[in-house]
Amino acid sequence: MTRLKFLLSLILLFALARLGYTQPTYAEKLGFPKGARVLILHVDDAGMSWDSNQGAIRALEKGVATSVSVMMPCPWVSGFVHYLKDHPATDAGLHLTLTSEWRDYRWSPLTGKPAAPGLVDSEGAFWPSVEDVTTHATADEVEAEIRAQLARAQAMGFQPTHLDSHMGTLFAKPEFLERYIKIGMETKIPVMLPGGHNTMISAQLPPAFVSYLRQTGENLWNAGLPVLDDLHNLSYDWKYPAGEQTDAALQKFSTSKYIETIRQVKPGLTMVIMHCTSPSEIFRYISESGKTRKGDLLAMIDPELKKFLEKEGFILTTWREVKERRNKLK
Repeated sequence: MTRLKFLLSLILLFALARLGYTQPTYAEKLGFPKGARVLILHVDDAGMSWDSNQGAIRALEKGVATSVSVMMPCPWVSGFVHYLKDHPATDAGLHLTLTSEWRDYRWSPLTGKPAAPGLVDSEGAFWPSVEDVTTHATADEVEAEIRAQLARAQAMGFQPTHLDSHMGTLFAKPEFLERYIKIGMETKIPVMLPGGHNTMISAQLPPAFVSYLRQTGENLWNAGLPVLDDLHNLSYDWKYPAGEQTDAALQKFSTSKYIETIRQVKPGLTMVIMHCTSPSEIFRYISESGKTRKGDLLAMIDPELKKFLEKEGFILTTWREVKERRNKLK
């Protein structure tokens, strides 16, 4: 390269930087308008309990939620899969489950203890924490369990629109993530992976891991699967007011937090994770997270949130739609 060409290249790069030049978002690659903020409003934990099923259904039918995923090892899976059979247009994936975090309400690997001793604790259930799984389980055991959960879904007549990870366990160890990605590519089922600008999720992750996710995102895209630009996974960390609250007060708080944080979403395809639950009197014996989960549900069915999304021009989509858009680009 001549000195003149080198200088011209530097000038061009400087000019592009001043103009805020960025790579096209995955949303744009999928055919959404340039600069569009596209959301998958996603409910985790269907199948975990009756309360979780009811909350997910209300958020989908009465609210703005667009997607859901199911925990196949859990007690109320049949109830939710029966719902899916009656509502086949529902965008439903697998919430791949490798932990059982509640003290008195537990579930176990579908592969069983003899086949996967590293996945179970002294009670014969999954380990309660992500750290326990990464310490004791092998990548082979994790892959076998992912395949078992997918096989159970398909045997029940449920073909998932995507795969994602309960408590993020599959992102906690590179060997686990590699198996998760491999199965997605092999089966052509989209996997939840933030591989774009990652503006929101970067605040929760080391820079090196963010770079790794971006490279993995490119690999997923090149394999013919859609990729997220970012992930909104914040509501579990919000500090809800202490003490008993009316539904109206809880809804106002939760909706305001969703509006505040979704307003910060940058252009691209962003998945917003929530845990919409309609807690019965029994749910408090399962988990202490009832207030947060009920708040998620009340926000999703709040007309104020819907008005905000419409006014701000957000585009709502599903995993099924983004996979169909990706298929058309092949």
